[in-house]
Amino acid sequence: MLTFKQVGKTNTDVTLKLAIQTALEREMDLVVATTKGDTALRAAELAREMGFSGKLVAVSCAYGAKAVNENSLSDEMRDRLHQQGVTVVTAAHALSGAERGISKAFGGVYPVEIMAATLRMFGQGVKVCVEIALMAADCGAIRAKQPVMVVGGTGGGADTACVITPSYTASLLETKVNEILCKPALLPQEETAE
Repeated sequence: MLTFKQVGKTNTDVTLKLAIQTALEREMDLVVATTKGDTALRAAELAREMGFSGKLVAVSCAYGAKAVNENSLSDEMRDRLHQQGVTVVTAAHALSGAERGISKAFGGVYPVEIMAATLRMFGQGVKVCVEIALMAADCGAIRAKQPVMVVGGTGGGADTACVITPSYTASLLETKVNEILCKPALLPQEETAE
């Protein structure tokens, strides 16, 4: 497993190239998390350069995640991705969605949120990979019960790649994280004296 020294965007190209190469070798679909579309667009560019002709799915946040009736993925970017042959899935977060609404209204924490927090123990990107694989399967963009290459990240860009055999959200405990190809190390940050 490749381990990065820092989280986030600086790892995007290395992560995407590793994921695309693995998807090519194993003949798997490729699922990529994207908020504004930049990571998905970069994945499409690299996939083309590397000769990947398999299915590329970009998973974005649901409408209303940031503002009522708005989506972080603009219509223009959505069109650009479609022109590149990317299937775009827009759905509620599989590991929060409705439960987050309940916990905000009534306080407390609920089982799926605990599961998300547990996955974050491996890093935000691992949680994202599991979540978007479920979302893509729920929408029919990928087949459940078949391994796929999944790319997620921390903050922006990509820093985590996993091979996952997804189930559907309704049977999420049947999902398997088969392999973690790369992710950031989760080491404590050194404190600097001022």
